[in-house]
Amino acid sequence: MSQDRPVAIVVLAAGKGTRMKSDLHKVLHPIAGRPMLLHLLASAATLSPAKTVVVVGAGREQVETAVAPLGAQIAHQAEQLGTGHAVMQAEDALAAFEGDVLILYGDVPLVSPATMRAMLERLHAADAPPVVVLGFRPADPAAYGRVIVTPGTDRVERIVEFKDASPAERAETLCNSGLMAARGRDLFALLKRLGNDNAAGEYYLTDIVALAGGAAAIEVDAAEVAGVNSRAELAAVEASWQRARRAQAMADGASLVAPDTVWFSHDTVLGRDVIVGPNVVFGPGVTVADGVTIHAFSHLEGAEVASGAEVGPYARLRPGAVLEARAKVGNFVEVKKARLGAGAKANHLSYIGDADVGAKANIGAGTITCNYDGFFKYRTVIGEGAFVGSNSALVAPVTIGAGAIVAAGSVVVREVADDSLALARGRQEERPGWAARFRAAMKAKKDGK
Repeated sequence: MSQDRPVAIVVLAAGKGTRMKSDLHKVLHPIAGRPMLLHLLASAATLSPAKTVVVVGAGREQVETAVAPLGAQIAHQAEQLGTGHAVMQAEDALAAFEGDVLILYGDVPLVSPATMRAMLERLHAADAPPVVVLGFRPADPAAYGRVIVTPGTDRVERIVEFKDASPAERAETLCNSGLMAARGRDLFALLKRLGNDNAAGEYYLTDIVALAGGAAAIEVDAAEVAGVNSRAELAAVEASWQRARRAQAMADGASLVAPDTVWFSHDTVLGRDVIVGPNVVFGPGVTVADGVTIHAFSHLEGAEVASGAEVGPYARLRPGAVLEARAKVGNFVEVKKARLGAGAKANHLSYIGDADVGAKANIGAGTITCNYDGFFKYRTVIGEGAFVGSNSALVAPVTIGAGAIVAAGSVVVREVADDSLALARGRQEERPGWAARFRAAMKAKKDGK
């Protein structure tokens, strides 16, 4: 692709998405924890576009809010009069633009940067086609529009809708994705020539192929241009994305014990020699360093896990969790906005929230940091090498000193000095024979009724 030609991205996102049956705009439904529209815009951003225009219609406020941080311009399609009409709405935003225009769809989120570049490169090949069409060959062409090319070439003779296609045209397997590339100076001139003399009374973008003459087609794997118009299709695209991400994780040096059961977020970062057990879920914002083991049924979100640390099984790391080198969070332990220092351990059945746990500290089973009083959150600080016995409650704000020991079953409400023992539990009493007398009295009472 010529690097001295600016590129504009036009994303069509004006559809109502009625088949989704949702209050959320169709293009904002997530794939791997990120709205599908933002997946697409992230890929397009790798082209360093001079302009990005998102054409919106129904539910425009939701879309505008989602893309505002990205600096995309908004064009409004008040009436949905076809794909050609939708692209026309971007003309004002691209006034005097002297570059190439790539037309994408907000509900087709998995188009790769490589495919986008290939479309632009084909636009500037020696034969300089006026329009480049992106085609694909699905396993079942079904009712897709067909791209009819001259045999032995990539030159497009016409694009025909399935309902209008002859038996011979329906036998062709190259289908139309709807994605196109064109030079800006040509695109809007062609759009002005569109008619709407069809059953739907709409202006079809595909009609510019016939108007331009000499269009070219390139092909892409069908998975890249899978569209989302229903919840079932959303799930299918999610599955496709996850398959590709799992393969990439393993290619990059991570071991997935049961790959099909691991679910990644769009921004998950895994180091080398990471071992991920079955049924592990990564929410957004997780970074895992080299040599980490994540056991089965663990859920991580917004967490940072350093080299050699161990998570799970059945552990939950919530946003703000930080595990330093060789720290361990075991089964049924939840960590939130807390740091476990190097070599620290919370092996089972504990909640560590709003806390700072020093290196090599040991948190016993059933320990909780009581961080919330119903109005505010408070922090707990546990010093290096401290030992907190099982079933202890640390009522924040509180500090446990370095090397201190908290006896099992304690409720700690005051600071514990370094190397001290804190014993804070009720006094145990024993009444010999009481249990036998109680049972006899209760049995007599029951028998008397």
